Amino acid sequence: MGDYALTTSKLCKYYGQNQILENVTMSVPSKSIYGLVGENGAGKTTLFRILAGLSKPSSGTFSIMQSVSLQELSEARRRIGFMIEMPALYPDMTVLQNIFVQQIQYNGHKDASKAISVLQIVGLDTQQNKKARHLSLGMKQRLALAIALLNDPEILILDEPINGLDPMGIVEIRELLLSLNQTNGITIVISSHILSELEHIATHYGFLHNGKLLREVSSSSIPQSSDGLEGFYKDMLEGGK
Repeated sequence: MGDYALTTSKLCKYYGQNQILENVTMSVPSKSIYGLVGENGAGKTTLFRILAGLSKPSSGTFSIMQSVSLQELSEARRRIGFMIEMPALYPDMTVLQNIFVQQIQYNGHKDASKAISVLQIVGLDTQQNKKARHLSLGMKQRLALAIALLNDPEILILDEPINGLDPMGIVEIRELLLSLNQTNGITIVISSHILSELEHIATHYGFLHNGKLLREVSSSSIPQSSDGLEGFYKDMLEGGK
């Protein structure tokens, strides 16, 4: 068996009569950047919520860093940073105060040096006294990333972290994620509608369509052509190989 940070086996999820995930078997290599590709409604967020412990699978299994039991998974999740839904920011609190609130919720106390450290990593240390209501969307996304980094994660799971950002904001997040992966060795699982941006950072891909994982490939399998990942994905949906 390879060295995988996350795996799922025949994972299924139903909401009432609607099947959202169907036999999803996925393997995320350790220290990779794994791009989860799929249109709206494909099941990406549902899959992430299951991994985060926010939802239970209807059937199937999954492991996080080889942990499979409920107790082991609970411990393993403490080594994961999640950015699945934008955290509730307190608009009249500063950036730093919002970090403190998250620390108290996580650990029962605040740690100023750690708070400053994660803000430096995401480039918000100079904005620490700005109220959250005055942050741009890009700054809010970076603050959400800072919160995800508070527990020194070995894995980051990010649902559409560049959604709604302007081109400069997208580049900033891209460079940050590459640094976290290459310098800190953090495994990153990321979903995005912007396939051209995933091509800049992903080392591996999984293609989710109508709740089914169609295929997993490494980035070296994607043709280096003008339509690249987008063309590869389109051909796959149309039955091309």
